[in-house]
Amino acid sequence: MTERSVQLDDLDARLLQLLQAEPRIGVLELSRRLAVARGTVQARLDKLVARGAILGFGPEVSPAVIGFGVMSFVTLEISQRYGHVKVAQHLADIPEVLEAHTITGTGDVLCRIVARSNADLQRVIDQIVGYEGIVRASTIIALAELIPYRTLPLVKAASNA
Repeated sequence: MTERSVQLDDLDARLLQLLQAEPRIGVLELSRRLAVARGTVQARLDKLVARGAILGFGPEVSPAVIGFGVMSFVTLEISQRYGHVKVAQHLADIPEVLEAHTITGTGDVLCRIVARSNADLQRVIDQIVGYEGIVRASTIIALAELIPYRTLPLVKAASNA
């Protein structure tokens, strides 16, 4: 997947910071707090969405709070005969697979998965490896989140570049 680079300036960075802090804020309030015209804010938002810098405005859901308190990372070795696309289609059918990435190193695919319990994790792993295109899985259970997924430090760094 090839990504286009988007140059961020100080206004873009401040806009993204406000949206991150207060996702339900309106365009009019954004323009007031940023001290720029409403049309400017709307144009910047439209540009950032169109170029793929903003991926969405939906709620961030906590898997743990909705009953999926066990998180793990699974490295998969796949049969090259099946390829990544078919494995990805299989993984996409499993709701507990939150994300999957092709990787370099000893494995082929790295997944972040969740489960309701350790026993349920076994069920999820069995479902993942039940596909004949997956040769082997290596699982690591996450004990605690030290740094949650974040992008604001990157936004700040990109706007200062």
